[in-house]
Amino acid sequence: MPSAHAAPQEVAAPETAPPALQVLRAACIASLLALVALGLAWEAWLAPTGRGTLALKVLPLLVALPGLWRHRLYTYRWLSLLVWLYVLEGLMRSTTEQGLTALLAALEVVLAVALFGTATIYIRRRLRAAAATPGQHDG
Repeated sequence: MPSAHAAPQEVAAPETAPPALQVLRAACIASLLALVALGLAWEAWLAPTGRGTLALKVLPLLVALPGLWRHRLYTYRWLSLLVWLYVLEGLMRSTTEQGLTALLAALEVVLAVALFGTATIYIRRRLRAAAATPGQHDG
């Protein structure tokens, strides 16, 4: 029997998720794709560092895409932690570099914080829904 302090059961997002979750998922995916596009454009064409191999930094973000699409709560959770690496990189590069690179870094911070915010709100709404409908599990 679960204790009173146990985390609420996670509820699987239905095939037709509520409109609020659909909007949050779309916002997460949009900010994730924008962050990927920025990282690729930045490191490959706009202001490449070395041979452009830093463009590989977007690969972990791409790994999250299928989980976001399928409303996988676990993906939203680990992505909300991973995104802080992009915030840190953006903060560091926006304060230590100049010109276009500093501007791109500031944009990276904005996109990463937007991704964190939408993912966090999504997680909270899902957990609130889980507390309201006991007995369902995240699949």
